[in-house]
This record gives sequence, C-alpha cells and structure tokens, in this order.
Amino acid sequence: MEKLAMYIEVNQLRERGFKIAAISKKLGISRNSVYRYLDMSFEEATDWVSTLKTRSKKLDPYRDIILIWLKEHPDLSSAQIEDWLKERVPTIKVGSSTLRSYVSELRDTYHIPKVIRIRDHEAVEELPMGMQVQVDWGETKVKTSLNREVKLYFISFVLSHSRYKYVEWQDRPFTTRDTIRCHESAFQYFGGMPEEIVYDQDHLITVSENAGDIIYTGDFQAYKQERSFRVYLCRKADPQTKGKIENVVKFVKGSFAKNRVFFNLESWNEKCLAWLERTGNQNVHNTTKKRPAEVHALEKQHLRPVSSLLSFESDLSNSITRAVHKDNVIKYKSNRYSLPLGTYRPRGNNTVYVEIKESELIIRATPQGEILARHRLALGKGELIKNRNHGRDRSKGLDAFKETVIRQLSNPEEAKQFIHEVGVKHPRYMRDQLQIIQHTISQYRHVIDEAITKCIRDHRWSANDLCDIAQHLHRLKENELSSTPSLQEIKIVAPAIKATAQTRDLTTYVEIMGGLNK
Repeated sequence: MEKLAMYIEVNQLRERGFKIAAISKKLGISRNSVYRYLDMSFEEATDWVSTLKTRSKKLDPYRDIILIWLKEHPDLSSAQIEDWLKERVPTIKVGSSTLRSYVSELRDTYHIPKVIRIRDHEAVEELPMGMQVQVDWGETKVKTSLNREVKLYFISFVLSHSRYKYVEWQDRPFTTRDTIRCHESAFQYFGGMPEEIVYDQDHLITVSENAGDIIYTGDFQAYKQERSFRVYLCRKADPQTKGKIENVVKFVKGSFAKNRVFFNLESWNEKCLAWLERTGNQNVHNTTKKRPAEVHALEKQHLRPVSSLLSFESDLSNSITRAVHKDNVIKYKSNRYSLPLGTYRPRGNNTVYVEIKESELIIRATPQGEILARHRLALGKGELIKNRNHGRDRSKGLDAFKETVIRQLSNPEEAKQFIHEVGVKHPRYMRDQLQIIQHTISQYRHVIDEAITKCIRDHRWSANDLCDIAQHLHRLKENELSSTPSLQEIKIVAPAIKATAQTRDLTTYVEIMGGLNK
C-alpha cells in the first residue's frame, strides 16, 4: 500500500503544478521514480503493487540470516551486511543498491531503525601518485566466542591517491617498535614507500612540537633517517588535515570489526587482510569512483622501492611475535611450525620472534638472538611443518630400555627373541609392554626365565601373557612348598623320665646356712 500511496501523492502534486525536481525533492525519491509513477495509470499501479507482494527477490534465500543480523545488531550498515554475505557465500552476485533497498525494506517491515552518525571532513585536492601515505591508530572493543569483551588496537595506512589500505591489529597498545614494524609490513604490502607520511601528534613518534620544531622519539628518528621519508605532522585537533585516514579508521571499525566475533589475534589479522582484498580495497570508492586495487596497480610504479632489511636494526623488517603453544609449535598464517622440545615453559615467557626471508621462516628467542628453528614457508593452510630434530629420539630410548630388560634375564637369546616378537605385534605400545615386563621381572624373578620359555613355546607375544604365566608358576611353587611339612610342623614326642629327689637330714641345711645362733 505504501507504493500505491506514493503513486497517488506524486500525481496529486503534479496536478497542483509541481515540477518533477520539486516532487522528487519533496517526497525523497529519484526523478526516474517520479517519471515511472506519472507514466502509469491507476489500474497499472494497482497491478504493479500486487505483483510486488508475490514476486520473489534475489536476496530472499538470505532473508532470515539478514534479519537475524539486523535484530542482533540494529546499527549494521548495508555495506557491512554485503561484506558478511560475501564472506559466507563467496559465489553470491548482488549489486550494492539492490542490497541497500532490500535491507531498507526489512528495516521498515520489522521496525528496525538505524542511528546515523555524520562527521564532516574538509575536501582537499587529489595528490599525485606515490606522493603520500596517511597513518593513524585506532582501538575498539569486540566480543569473544564466550561473550567476553576484549579491547583490540590497530594501525591503518592509506595511499592518498589510490585509497589503497593496509591494517594490522594487536591485543595490546602499540609501542614505537611495533609502529616501525607495521610501517615495514605496510611498505611490503604496498610494494614500496611514498615520499611523505602524514601523522597525528602521537607520543609513539613525537616527544614535543613547538611551532614546527618537532622532536621525535629516538627509535622513530633513527627509522626516519634510515628510510629517508618526509613527515607531515598535523596540528592538534585538526582531523580534517588527514581526512582520508580518518575515514579509513571509521571504515575499519564499522565495516570490519563491528559485531565480529574475536577468536585469536592471528585469525583476526588474517580475516582483516581477506576483508581488505574482498571489500576494503575492492569496493568502488565513493569519492574517486574507482576501485582502490585497480588504481594501486598504477600507483605502485611511482612508489620508491624498499630494501628488505634496515641497517640500524635488522629485526624491524619482518620480525613478528608469536606465542609458543604447549605442544612446542607456533602458528603463522593458519599453519603450525615446530620448535625444539622444552621451548614451551608452563610459567615462563613463551614469546618468540618470527622473521620471513624469501621462502624461509626463521624463529628466534629474541629479536636478534639465537635461531631456534628454520622452516620452509608453507603456502597452504592447516599444515604442520616439523623438523625431525625437534621430536623425541624414541628409538634411542626404546633400545636402551630393551637392553636394560634383557640384562636382567638369564637367557639373553630367548629374551631378545621374546622382546623382538612383542615389538612386532605391538609396535605402538612397545614402551608400555617393556614396562609390564620390567614389573614382572621385579615381582616374579625366580620364575621369569621359565615363563619366557613357555611364552616362546606357545607363541604368546604379549607382556600381559608373560605376567599371567609368571604369576601362575609362582602360585604352583607356593602350593608345592605348602604340601611339604616343615621342621616346625613335625612334633617330636620324647619318653617320660621319672626322677626322685634325694632326702637330706635337717642338720645338713643348718650347716649350709651357717649354723644356728647359740
């Protein structure tokens, strides 16, 4: 009925003498829509409105999921919904205007209003290719899969001419070293560096500024001299000077991070890079009306080449921190790389530094410290790249265990044969089998050789069988001993001896006692 009411209102305004442009402005619709309404009769408009109720739409299969997103996050933009759909259904082909109209209808139908915040920026002239990069930091709060809120920090870069972007995230505030490392990553991503970089007056790069006299932090001053780029520092409270990067920060927060579930930092950065390729650098820019990725292909030729290493501190080029997991591996770009056993410490510092050199991944204990591991850089996902030296030498341990067991037995040849056959039958549980054999030897040492002989004769290649047989032989020997009477159980009956005590006179006892007192 809304469409039919719009048709009636358009025709009434036209009859009252309103021009096409005035009708369009007053009703908030396009001029083409005004022409379409005026070209239809009332019967045609009624038939058209009725077909709208039954006509299926391209986005109807995704109606339920879009509606769930809108109800859960009423502030979602159509652009973000489009990106989420493309992320879940890469094969979907739908125009941005079609999706905007569809989302708008859903909001009207289910009364889901959206709050729009507008921030004004001053327009500036377009700069030449390769001239400038704008840099800014941002932070936002997101929810984890357990519905816990975490704070994430990011640094964003944008080439001023092409609007080509780069973003990197951390779960802690940035330091100057982090900032320099991210600069190097951005230059590698862009394929070069510009002549000028625009910053806010941030404490990570500047100590103070007084009427153009700028004092940089020590690390950033060294980095600036090494890379030889020009710095343009914005005045305080003047975001319009770097309006392009301000928009990028807002774009990253609103289109990528907003309402996205956080699992871990590595997957978050990977998803952000995928978002840049899919949406951030692929969608047509509203001002230039061009795709940043296509313009960057031309601008890349005007950027200055960047050497792979810095002379004043080489670890700033591609050094990335990673946490060592309890199975002594690190994760890098959805793959796992092994470290020597013992690298992980339950209550210690488990941070290592990853450096990429061509097709090799190098892991260090400190940025310039000893190398813990070198691996080929895997190109796929979900792979475990493991160095054989990083595992236990299980064969050496088992061989020593076998020798220890064999030395305790009287017949080494039979012992070797039995243990060999046990290993053939139970290769995965050989260590457990040897532990049972060791326990059996300790408990039933007096019958163990006989038990092994019986196992070999009956082809019983199991430590548990050996234990059962040894226990049985032990009981048999106990029964044999119990059936033979011991010396303690034999009763010796001696003949009775009759004896008579000698009778003495009383005077004899008196003399013995020393006599009587007279």
